[in-house]
Amino acid sequence: MFSAVPMSLAIYLVPVLVIWSLYLGQRARQERRNLAMRSEALEAGLTEPASLHPVINRNRCMGCGSCVNACPERDVLGIINGKSELINPTHCIGHGACKTACPQEAITLVFGTEKRGVDIPVLKPTFETEVSGIFIAGELGGMGLIRNAIEQGRQAMESISKMKGMGQGDPLDVVIVGAGPAGFSASLFAMQSKLRFVTVEQDTLGGTVAHYPRGKIVMTAPVVLPMIGKVRFSETTKEDLLSFWQKVEKETSITIHCNERVETIDRTDQGFVVITTRNTYMARAVLLTIGRRGTPRKLGVPGEELPKVVYRLIDPEQYRDQHVMVVGGGDSALEAAVSISQIDGTSTTISYRSEAFSRAKEKNLQSVKEAEASGRLSVLMKSDVTMIGEEHVELQQGEETFRLRNDAVIVCAGGILPMPFLKKIGITVETKYGTL
Repeated sequence: MFSAVPMSLAIYLVPVLVIWSLYLGQRARQERRNLAMRSEALEAGLTEPASLHPVINRNRCMGCGSCVNACPERDVLGIINGKSELINPTHCIGHGACKTACPQEAITLVFGTEKRGVDIPVLKPTFETEVSGIFIAGELGGMGLIRNAIEQGRQAMESISKMKGMGQGDPLDVVIVGAGPAGFSASLFAMQSKLRFVTVEQDTLGGTVAHYPRGKIVMTAPVVLPMIGKVRFSETTKEDLLSFWQKVEKETSITIHCNERVETIDRTDQGFVVITTRNTYMARAVLLTIGRRGTPRKLGVPGEELPKVVYRLIDPEQYRDQHVMVVGGGDSALEAAVSISQIDGTSTTISYRSEAFSRAKEKNLQSVKEAEASGRLSVLMKSDVTMIGEEHVELQQGEETFRLRNDAVIVCAGGILPMPFLKKIGITVETKYGTL
């Protein structure tokens, strides 16, 4: 009788031990992979998240991996020594799903780091600034993810619709500045709520999204759009998203005043006077969804005024059979260089002043490596463009100065943020160094 008990236990214990051993082995292999990815990121200088990102409280974290599994981007977080860590910081684009998934409330979402500050306007939970009646939504407020920007635009307009006096008197209820993801969503909500509004956009419908490189994947998850409902997106390209928005624009008959830039916003007894390059509007409230790109940052070198110099890529096909120089090291520069290099007969070079593409996503880094390995793209690190001529560019790399044949230059050096504009109209801007 006594010998039967251990035997019966063994029947159950052996499979449990086998399963446990397999689990531990798999976890050890995954941890080695996580360590390798973290080391690669450190060696490449890819340590600064570009946007909203998680900070893990190691005292609270129990290493369950819920945050790792919740992240839509994958390989952003990993378990090392029983705790969650950022193993690929530059991959994080601010979904925030990790914070929601954590059962221990061990994750805080923050902007900036100790080394790199991020300027963020001070906002209330309603998206209203310290200037009563002026609201901010989307990328300008630090939320660069398209899906989140769409939701913020809706929420901000919902807050505006509850303001006292809406729908009464002569002034417009609201002027919406920008027709990107947040602005378009806000405009649809305003139309749905029968608010009196005007939407102005300095470029075209889509805002910054319209200037992304051709074929860029911009959305991978469903989103709820006012007047439309839930829209199921899966691996949606820039072209598909813009086409969808144009279809919505036509079906709803909503009016977007494109190629109209705001110059000043002044306060009055009834609200605000918004002066644009085309009109003057009176409104009780203003919603800013203007993004963070601002005015393109220039190189400040001789020859930059030549017609062949541009600051964004519209269509790679226009550079067929040309010698093209892309200047910059962010995602927009890498995406532009790779897409142009895929056009037959094109000679493409990317110049970047630093020793590593520290601000770029891994998939773009990999695309650059593949294009360089295939001979389609030349990469010049630690180089500076010093002069642009009609048929050449002059560069300096270390102690060496040399010329390259050139037909076109695309400068992707970021933009001068619209923070001075915000401060001018009284909006408080804080520089975040790893805080929310």
